[in-house]
Amino acid sequence: MKLPGVGRKTANVITSVVHHQPNMAVDTHVFRVSARLGLTTNATTPLQTEMQLLKYIPKEKVHVAHHWLILHGRYICLARSPKCGECGLRPVCKYYQSVIRGNQLGLPKY
Repeated sequence: MKLPGVGRKTANVITSVVHHQPNMAVDTHVFRVSARLGLTTNATTPLQTEMQLLKYIPKEKVHVAHHWLILHGRYICLARSPKCGECGLRPVCKYYQSVIRGNQLGLPKY
């Protein structure tokens, strides 16, 4: 992060991908998906999200979990119109249980 233009996210991507260090880069996909799934609670910044994820994801899985969350956010858990019907994580997804399923049952949103 001492290099010009390199922030925490970029540094975490490089150390995670190249050196398989247990660093979690939090971009918009990771931020959104972790909150929707319920992997984070009340995290309002990327750093808070990173710290919460690192607390619960096994160190040996962090470098791949980053990619799982990004890809899930790009292709299934889209920002404006998540594809909940195609998602295999529905049974454990906080967003699906409270918003989508709640709407079907007439429950208030979270």
